[in-house]
Amino acid sequence: QLVESGGGLVQPGGSLTLSCVASGFTFNTFYMSWVRQAPGKGPEWISTINPVGNGARYAEPVGRFKISRNNANNTLYLQMNNLRPDDTALYYCAKGTATKTSLPRRSDWGQGTQVTVSS
Repeated sequence: QLVESGGGLVQPGGSLTLSCVASGFTFNTFYMSWVRQAPGKGPEWISTINPVGNGARYAEPVGRFKISRNNANNTLYLQMNNLRPDDTALYYCAKGTATKTSLPRRSDWGQGTQVTVSS
């Protein structure tokens, strides 16, 4: 099970940190990913981190987002800075690796947390 939290309403240029608590599987042996879905659009890969937490990949090279994990408490994080209105979406954590063209199966996602960027 994956349970996200930390979403909310934030002004453009603001920051948020999302959390995802995992249970029911051996967290520290899995790649973990963040995926988002904006209204009317398909799901979009954001980032993936390796099981140890010392390697990550990002869809966006600019560096506004940072993925991290704490294997001691089975938690995945996504720190988001300089948020823009087009970052508005439902944000999901997912078990497994991902790329721009391949996402984990839907059954391995959490329920999502809403992020709204608006003034």
